[in-house]
Amino acid sequence: MPATPPPPATTFLDPTLVTTALDLPGYRIVRNLGVVRGIVVRSRSIVGTIGAGLQTIVGGNISLFSSLCEKTRQDAFELMLRHAAELGANAVIGARYDATEIMNGVTEVLAYGTAVEVEPAG
Repeated sequence: MPATPPPPATTFLDPTLVTTALDLPGYRIVRNLGVVRGIVVRSRSIVGTIGAGLQTIVGGNISLFSSLCEKTRQDAFELMLRHAAELGANAVIGARYDATEIMNGVTEVLAYGTAVEVEPAG
């Protein structure tokens, strides 16, 4: 019997209902579902490292690394949203990012916050 893949998240959490604040203006928190997170660990490719090294000669923004960082943050954010949706949340408050270099060239990016259920105020 073949292995059954995990079910996809049945609900997608609207990214406009994610905030770094501890409340969501216009909404009332009706249930706190706890901490949610999305973790991505990435390494630089040899091609990207060489390309970025060449960009440092000219100076300015190192676009290869900027693109890698933005993609990694976006992936971690989407994983956090998926985790929140799986818990039944429709919003995330107190959202934050953190990054740690695990080893040379390997970085962990963590997106985290508090999953909540909200309803329109008033």
